[in-house]
Amino acid sequence: VPTDAGLRMIEPAASILRAAEMLFSDARGFDPQTAQTTFRIAASDYLDPLFLPMLVAQVKAQAPLCGIEIHALSSESDYHAHLSLGQVDLVIGNWLKPPEDLHMARLFGDEIVCLVNRDHPAVRRGWDLESWLAAEHVAPTALHPGARGIIDQMLDEQGRQRNITARCAHFGLIPDMVASSLLVLTTGRQYCERFLDRLPVTILPCPIALPRLMYYQLWHERTHSSSSARWLRERTKSVAASLRPATSTAGSE
Repeated sequence: VPTDAGLRMIEPAASILRAAEMLFSDARGFDPQTAQTTFRIAASDYLDPLFLPMLVAQVKAQAPLCGIEIHALSSESDYHAHLSLGQVDLVIGNWLKPPEDLHMARLFGDEIVCLVNRDHPAVRRGWDLESWLAAEHVAPTALHPGARGIIDQMLDEQGRQRNITARCAHFGLIPDMVASSLLVLTTGRQYCERFLDRLPVTILPCPIALPRLMYYQLWHERTHSSSSARWLRERTKSVAASLRPATSTAGSE
């Protein structure tokens, strides 16, 4: 049975071993065909639902001996600490203001629209700002008590508040909820379009001018010069570019 001192040593020792593995890997040079590293990515499920499956497929096709782990961004996840300790190599998600103490590359921007059931009254009548605010909205569960989602932060800046009557921690389930109710989901067009063929839903314009949603990949200084981590970031950028609408632009590292 490990002692308290032993338990306290587990994570620091694991961090040292991960750093050593990366150091020796970079010293040899990263060859995706022969490398046997494990890539760890923390990602938001607000992303295009095709994004992570395509990223995993591309990594496995080009680096067949490497492992890949996808971790959720949740209320329990401290991605700053996980990046600094080497527990994850990359964080992918959307932020209104990305943290300035991490390296960052923009993946794509997306127009904010509304997803509703095809039988929603607004499909026939249309809506103005007040009727949209009063409609029943569904939103992701806050990452921590009192936290405001990106859409609500944008509305706060304009002195507006919408009527959120349902929340769900699993963003991927929300379109199905919309399809069988009068709930309104407000998010990026690219995400919404993936469900138009599968569910009885349609896209309506958002009746208030909001900035585009911006999606980024973030990483720590400890992996900035790593050849394997750089390869992973290039794969991530490549997948984002393949899914991105032609009118969007992506930043570079």
